[in-house]
Amino acid sequence: MKELINKWYRNHALIYKVLLFLSTTFLIVYLFPKSGKFKYNFDKGKPWQSENLYAPFNFAIKKTAEELNEEKATIESNSTVYFNINETTKKDVYKAYIEEFDKVFSDSISMANTSLYSIGESVLNQIYSFGVLDEEYNYDSNKKVVLLNNQKQVATTFYSELTKTDAFRSILEKALQNSNNASYTTNFVSLFFDIVKPNLTLNSSITDNALQEELNRISPTRGSVEKGTLLISKGELVEGKKYDVLKSLESEYESQVWSESNYNWVVFAYALLVALALLMLLLFLRKYRMKVFLDNTKVTFIFFNIILMVLLTTLIINYNAKYVYVVPLCVLPLVLKAFFDARLGLFAHVLTVLLLGFIVPNSYEYMFLQIIAGIVTILTVSELYKRANLFISVGQITLIYIIAYFAFFVIHEGSITNIQPETFGLFILCGLATLFVQPLIYIYEKVFGLVSDVSLLELSDTNTKLLKELSNKAPGTFHHSLNVANLAEACANEIGANAMLVRVGALYHDIGKMKNPTYFTENQSTGINPHDELSPKESAKIIIDHVIDGIEIAKKNNLPDRVIDFIRTHHGSSLVYYFYLKERELNEDLEKDDFRYPGPKPFSKETAILMMCDSVEAASKSLKEPTSTKIDKFVENIISKQMESGQFLNANITFKEIQSIKKILKSKLANIYHLRIEYPE
Repeated sequence: MKELINKWYRNHALIYKVLLFLSTTFLIVYLFPKSGKFKYNFDKGKPWQSENLYAPFNFAIKKTAEELNEEKATIESNSTVYFNINETTKKDVYKAYIEEFDKVFSDSISMANTSLYSIGESVLNQIYSFGVLDEEYNYDSNKKVVLLNNQKQVATTFYSELTKTDAFRSILEKALQNSNNASYTTNFVSLFFDIVKPNLTLNSSITDNALQEELNRISPTRGSVEKGTLLISKGELVEGKKYDVLKSLESEYESQVWSESNYNWVVFAYALLVALALLMLLLFLRKYRMKVFLDNTKVTFIFFNIILMVLLTTLIINYNAKYVYVVPLCVLPLVLKAFFDARLGLFAHVLTVLLLGFIVPNSYEYMFLQIIAGIVTILTVSELYKRANLFISVGQITLIYIIAYFAFFVIHEGSITNIQPETFGLFILCGLATLFVQPLIYIYEKVFGLVSDVSLLELSDTNTKLLKELSNKAPGTFHHSLNVANLAEACANEIGANAMLVRVGALYHDIGKMKNPTYFTENQSTGINPHDELSPKESAKIIIDHVIDGIEIAKKNNLPDRVIDFIRTHHGSSLVYYFYLKERELNEDLEKDDFRYPGPKPFSKETAILMMCDSVEAASKSLKEPTSTKIDKFVENIISKQMESGQFLNANITFKEIQSIKKILKSKLANIYHLRIEYPE
């Protein structure tokens, strides 16, 4: 068990990467829309861009939504309405009429008019011919009506034949008017209001069920296509029936691919492709960015950004796919370039675009636009900490989007008459969203503990608390650091290294001297050298310890690791040569390691530049009566010794770049000492 735990601990970083890889693959596949993707892209009214298309299998032609809605509306208008009729109510009304008539018409004149009773009876027969409604319903007058008594059909008519709640009044008044008995209208109306009762109620259950049965009989298809039938030829316009057939094929294809039996296989295939893309990213990091690969935080950061872009894109596609170009995908290479380098940023961007190609419409067009935009992002954005540079680059990216989209539109349409200006607005919105990269970088710095050029710009301010303290406690060291920073920045610009990073590293590389400032010659203003009272070995230890002290001070003040690397490596594993020679004069049998800096050696161009500039600037103070020849020989001698001792073996710096650095150092030192060409007398 103990051996297993030890093995787990030794390989925990690798195990973490495996878990990160698997979880990222799962998340991306989970975020993908769960529907099949038709392998052809087409738009209504546009030419068919692919080769002649034949039906790959038998399929039905689906009706359009408009056709289905029209059929549904027709069925609803022609459907039958069912009412329950209460026969008892009608009998009760007639009985009540006989009883109440004599009471209402009890005077002798009315009794003498024998036709009055018959008039009322005929009106009742008329209004109860089909029945009286219990309320007003919003049906068309030609709506077919079926009357039911105990679930049995007793009559069929139209809605207009049914008597509305208060309609008997007009029928009664008309009957009395025709029989010249209009004077009895008030009495009859009063009588009928007392005795007339509704006997028809809507049977909503049977009505709704009957309607639903009719709707269920609507066929979603109209005709079918046999396998091998030519559906559309290359260059033919996608419109009318052709468009309906292609949409039916697309729907059938997606339903077959993502059927229950195939679903697991398709998801597995998606997972394989996503895993393959992410594996390529890990292999790239392992081969070309080993330092990033070994840092789990940085690997997590890269994977997180890829997931974020996939998430944003899938959310937009689920909402409305036409807004897919609003997603600021160029934020990904911008962020990765800010924290790492351009090559890694572009590689991750291309892999992300390839992943999104599975789910976006017009995938070739989308991938072309996004890859081109990513390349432009990498090529144009430099010195991200300068706000003007970001605005200019975003403008260039937006312009590239618009130009490329315009070209694709002309290829598809053959003209610009139907171009949609709102699409260009989407690209402008994408550009504005890309500007969010500045606050996003700040958030990432706080969350993941990374460092960008923006933070480096803040650290390069000589008014920061730590540099102020250095200038107060060790003014000579501070001045030395400023000179080294200027030299290193010029050298970095010459060979294309990160000038801002190397400048900040130079400003802070000697902060460890604040602990014992007077033991370093640049801070000895009184002429008293405290090393005179120490043995060479003790003096060497104090000198060497300024590296360890610098690391401690840097960590206490929360300086980024990228800056602390300059403190660690600015002397590499070189010897404190002066005190080593003094000790050797006293003791031949001595250990070199007692006079050697702990290292490590420089492992980047920037840290190598700082080592060269630091040594040259410090040693240049010992030059007496400097001339161009002396300076050239002096620079060559110092850097050659560093190369001979293998200080630059771990730094990815070439001999050509070292020669360029030598040239800059010679030129700068000549300017510092105000050397002029010696003219002949």
